[in-house]
Amino acid sequence: MLTKRIIPCLDVKDGKTVKGVNFENLRYAGDPVALAKKYSNEGADELVFLDITATNEKRKTIIELVEHVAKEVFIPFTVGGGISDIEDIRAILAAGADKISFNSAAVKNPDIINNCAEYFGSQCIVVAIDAKKIDDEYYVFIHAGQKNTGIKLLDWAKEAEKRGAGEILLTSMDYDGTQKGFDIDMNNLVSKNVQIPVIASGGAGPDSAHFIDVFNKTNVDAALAASIFHFDTLPVKKLKTELLKAGIETRKV
Repeated sequence: MLTKRIIPCLDVKDGKTVKGVNFENLRYAGDPVALAKKYSNEGADELVFLDITATNEKRKTIIELVEHVAKEVFIPFTVGGGISDIEDIRAILAAGADKISFNSAAVKNPDIINNCAEYFGSQCIVVAIDAKKIDDEYYVFIHAGQKNTGIKLLDWAKEAEKRGAGEILLTSMDYDGTQKGFDIDMNNLVSKNVQIPVIASGGAGPDSAHFIDVFNKTNVDAALAASIFHFDTLPVKKLKTELLKAGIETRKV
């Protein structure tokens, strides 16, 4: 049986970890370097670092901060935000990241997925997708959720896989920050129609049942959360213990 992964996420703005609801009303959630070290020590399986305003501000990811975080973690580390070409990826991997995440850049120029997967290998290319339900259909949004592309979610997920993405980070904009549980329907739609790993994101609350549900009711390989870990309402170790009781294997703490 393949183990599932628990992944804390650091949404970073102006060098600080923040968290909002439905991509809005951001509040301070802690120092990213200290939080990264904490999660690595607590037994998180991986860590995701997203520079959430880099694209909208038309700048690159904060490399110095990536370097500081990388020195404190001993788990796979994914970085996203403002990445638009091979040189960006080379710099981020050199700073200590294990994987990179594309979102807006991949939608605007899908060939970047092919080029980077061929150059660096699919194993380190994650395509992040922010999606929202409109009139019974899920659509892809870019620019930190500010722009509806008009592209249907499943069409884009399949194209990302075909072009060489090694993994999909799937965020429900409708559920983000609500703590009412993951969007089961959305995660089912994607995870049952692609062959690459899918990370469920958006909606996790301080109830292990949310994670148990998404692992038992969909084919996702990992679940990502932020505020419940940042504010210790459901610590990583406690969550993993609850998952094990429910018969869901994760990597050992």
